[in-house]
Amino acid sequence: MRNLISIIEIPTHDLSRAITFYQVILDVHIQQVDMGEMQIGVFPSNEETVNVTLINGNEYKPSADGTLVYFNAGHDLQIILDKVKSNGGHIIIPKTEISPEMGFFALFRDTEGNKLGLHAMN
Repeated sequence: MRNLISIIEIPTHDLSRAITFYQVILDVHIQQVDMGEMQIGVFPSNEETVNVTLINGNEYKPSADGTLVYFNAGHDLQIILDKVKSNGGHIIIPKTEISPEMGFFALFRDTEGNKLGLHAMN
């Protein structure tokens, strides 16, 4: 079955600050691209993954309400969660077990005010 999600856009007030935050906590390089009046930070991806971007434009407003996106936190989400607070984010729900079969989750607010999640088996 094909992946039903194609693109996720995470709104920002300050694109540079958001890029720095996500590069540090997720240990990835985010490429900044200008598209007319919008600026975008593009997360690394390949043909098999969902395209994730940070986006700054008049029509985009960060929010802790609405759809919730979970990042795959790899082997142990606590490694990423430990970086959230020290890089300007806020932990909403600490590492919490869902079940032995489904692993763990956590929720955090990023530097822009968006609520996001982390998921990992450990």
